[in-house]
Amino acid sequence: MQNTKIMEEKYILSLDIGTTTIRAFIYNSRTEIVSKAVDHVILHYPQPGYVEIDPDELWNSVVDVVNNALQGAKLTAGQITAMGISTQRSTFITWSRESGRPFHRFITWKDLRADKLVKHWNESYLWKLIKVGAYVLFMVSRSKRFKAGSVFKFSNNQTTLRLYWALLNVPELKSAVENNDAMFGTLDSWLLYKMTDKKIHMSDVSSASATGFFDPFTMQWAGWAMSLFGISPDMLPMVVDTAGDHFTSTAPAIWGQAIPIKSCIADQTASMWGSCCFEVGDVKLTMGTGTFFNINTGGSPHASVSGLYPVVGWRLGPELVFSAEGANNDTASIIKWAHNLGLFENPEDTADIAMSVPDSDGVFFIPAFSGLGPPYNDCTAASGFVGMKPSTNKAHLVRAVLEAIAFRTAQLYDCVRKETNYTFSTIRMDGGVSNNDFVAQLVADLTGLKVERPTEVEMSSLGCAHLVGLHLGIFKSKEELTSLRKIGSVFTPRAHVKKSYDITISRWEDAVKRMFGWYNDNKSSQSQNGVSDSSSNSITSQSSFKVSKKNGKAK
Repeated sequence: MQNTKIMEEKYILSLDIGTTTIRAFIYNSRTEIVSKAVDHVILHYPQPGYVEIDPDELWNSVVDVVNNALQGAKLTAGQITAMGISTQRSTFITWSRESGRPFHRFITWKDLRADKLVKHWNESYLWKLIKVGAYVLFMVSRSKRFKAGSVFKFSNNQTTLRLYWALLNVPELKSAVENNDAMFGTLDSWLLYKMTDKKIHMSDVSSASATGFFDPFTMQWAGWAMSLFGISPDMLPMVVDTAGDHFTSTAPAIWGQAIPIKSCIADQTASMWGSCCFEVGDVKLTMGTGTFFNINTGGSPHASVSGLYPVVGWRLGPELVFSAEGANNDTASIIKWAHNLGLFENPEDTADIAMSVPDSDGVFFIPAFSGLGPPYNDCTAASGFVGMKPSTNKAHLVRAVLEAIAFRTAQLYDCVRKETNYTFSTIRMDGGVSNNDFVAQLVADLTGLKVERPTEVEMSSLGCAHLVGLHLGIFKSKEELTSLRKIGSVFTPRAHVKKSYDITISRWEDAVKRMFGWYNDNKSSQSQNGVSDSSSNSITSQSSFKVSKKNGKAK
């Protein structure tokens, strides 16, 4: 009887590889979790600012975590109907077409090795000339594509200049490009290549669009980037739909039997599927290693002037959906850093600690270990506490850290609100930090929107299962998926709280501006020596920056 039930039930394996964890979930046809297994991504820091993943270590963890999930469900690989994959974005590797051997470790989206290149290109006369040309073309044509180009800035979390760095600094890669032996891929491409026994070299549209050199307006690899940075078209993966049969199946030798792969998607757009953000104007907020605020913009990319990034949400045959994204690169990584610093013993206690004091005692925290995103877009900004005094205790510092996370999230929402004409009422929140009631409630208060938190906060994995199940007909429609949503908590905005924070936020914004340009070259001697700026009553040092990179396992 039990075997008959197993044969009749449909099981979907969802493999989610973030910056800090690898998760394998097995769902049934009612999106209930049958089994799950988790492992940690091992991050390597060979030099200050370098954040790498060893491909062999990652592959072994992927194999093990899937095996553990199968064992937990008491299933074999042959009993899995199909699988989907979601991955962190912009983390990339290059390898030999002939031998399959990597030329270097994965260079992650948190890596800062190309920082000088980023600054150089953003300030270069050539790039400024290109942007002026794009603006002129926009004024003539009113094309959104040229409007976006006129304000485009390179950043460290894009792949473009990190790949350019590798092309300049890895001799074997340079030689392989010349001999047409080089292959490039973000994490999804490399996984598909490994899982299918070197049969396919693909990337779905959502992962490709997050690299910085895939043009969402033309849906092709950007010719200007390939020309400027010597990126050979031959080394790039084929860009394909987010779900379909083109991903083929895993090699039988890996897990004992072949598992059909039916979807591959970037983690942030996977979480949009997990949160059922199917309608134009739907908003989801993922608070993981970083904070990612995504709005469904429908069938056309959003051209931003404040730094929101237009990415492809998904493409399913004729259905092409875009997303406007604002990001703060440091969220859970800040919680991890504060924990390592000894501000608290258990991250789960931070909400209660923050609420144990009425305010932060005038202390402000600037969350900029990886610079500041929209609306500031300053990769040279520094992190620090501002306004500490003899009465300051750990609870005040913890509250200041959590408030800063909420403040930056509210700023992302303001960018979205000012640049779009949508009417918002609800934010669908997910990610590990969303479990913090203090942060979730403060986000609701400051945005004036209802915040919904699901019972299971790992939406990327669920989004993969949704895509696979819809493609296979296990789920009949998006409406059916929406009906299966399980909301755990709802946080209602409190107008009086928002009003009470008006002065606090204004002072915090002033503190943020004091940290602008901290790591500019003309301040390098100051930052290298860990000199604090006494005029701003701050504690900011290069040493604390290194602590975050060493201990703050960074997505």
